[in-house]
Amino acid sequence: MINKIHFDTATISQRQSQQLFSMIQEEASTIGYYRLPDQNIEKIVQYAGTIGEEIEHIIVIGIGGSSLGAKAIYSFLKPMQVPLRKLHFFESTDPLNIAEQVAKIDREKSHFLVISKSGTTIETMALFKYFYAMDDTPSHYTFITDRGSPLEQLAQEMGSQCCYLADGVGGRFSVLSVVGLLPLVLCGIDVAGLLSGAKKVKESFFNDGYLQQSLINKSIFYAKHHMQYNINCLFAYSETLRYFTEWYVQLWGESLGKKQCHSAFHVGMTPIGLIGPKDQHSFLQLIMEGTRDKSITFIKIKDFQNELTIPHTPLPHLKSLDILDGVTFHDLITMQSDAIIQALLDQEDIPLDEIVIERVDAQSMGALIYYYELLTSLVGRLIDVNTYDQPGVEIGKIILKQKLKGKRND
Repeated sequence: MINKIHFDTATISQRQSQQLFSMIQEEASTIGYYRLPDQNIEKIVQYAGTIGEEIEHIIVIGIGGSSLGAKAIYSFLKPMQVPLRKLHFFESTDPLNIAEQVAKIDREKSHFLVISKSGTTIETMALFKYFYAMDDTPSHYTFITDRGSPLEQLAQEMGSQCCYLADGVGGRFSVLSVVGLLPLVLCGIDVAGLLSGAKKVKESFFNDGYLQQSLINKSIFYAKHHMQYNINCLFAYSETLRYFTEWYVQLWGESLGKKQCHSAFHVGMTPIGLIGPKDQHSFLQLIMEGTRDKSITFIKIKDFQNELTIPHTPLPHLKSLDILDGVTFHDLITMQSDAIIQALLDQEDIPLDEIVIERVDAQSMGALIYYYELLTSLVGRLIDVNTYDQPGVEIGKIILKQKLKGKRND
């Protein structure tokens, strides 16, 4: 992974950099996700091997951090590798979406992963109740939750297997834990490669490698200018990264949109996920000529490992487009992103940077995930928020439960 920063970081001092690095070193001793690249995955792989060969569908019942990460990885890698099993995500209480997805699975050949850290997530348990009413076979379910949660107690009473979240790992930082790794192993994804990619980024950051200073410079710039550039756009030039941008939106929004720890101020940067070149024909206009309140990160793939080529096909009245003939789509999408980057750089007042990943493989995605988790933690410390809680979300959950109780009493 290469990170090319195009905004001015000259005013960032060595003292600022060292102070931030020290804070993150201290935090890494208590926050669990920092340790995930070094974990032993033998137990996860062994348990995955106990799921019968007759199983063709893995059904993830979870929402937010319980599903978005695995969905991002699965969707990124699927074009390059036929999955061992089909992976389905039930994360919405939309009845039309539920019915549409149910029609795609064979319940007799499905295994269900019910994922909830607290064990009481309304959406997850509503969907579980729906499936359990149709199939109450204990061996068809695996529960992933915290030790001592109500969901663990239910699993024990049912006689179903239970896997446990690592200590100190919050939902949106859990993709490289059993939450993401188990469904991916069951589909034949190279999870060792994922962790290897994440470990390279971790070692680069903590051992004074090539990514340390770029991550620190980027986070200090974001924090210093977070009132001016309060919107952060992730512009990914590959359809394979569509669900990665969704994962990023949750990670960035839920981690950084907070009241400050030591003041009454509300802070945060609004995350926006974009896919190129499609969004060149919509959102780009706002970036180019709209209010200067947005920073942009472009994600590009260096090698698509596919030489699909535009054929030499003369078209009447469109001779000017013969410039496309013989160009690979790989080169075309790269030139499209480079053209937009150059156009924005010419504006001089739009901060942007590029992330270039080598290819579509597990190592690249593991590196990208860990990079963004680190960046989120760094910015969180600098803007003085608790990166790992979500009190605003919890208030809505409490009100929902009150409404459900009121409806039942009607």
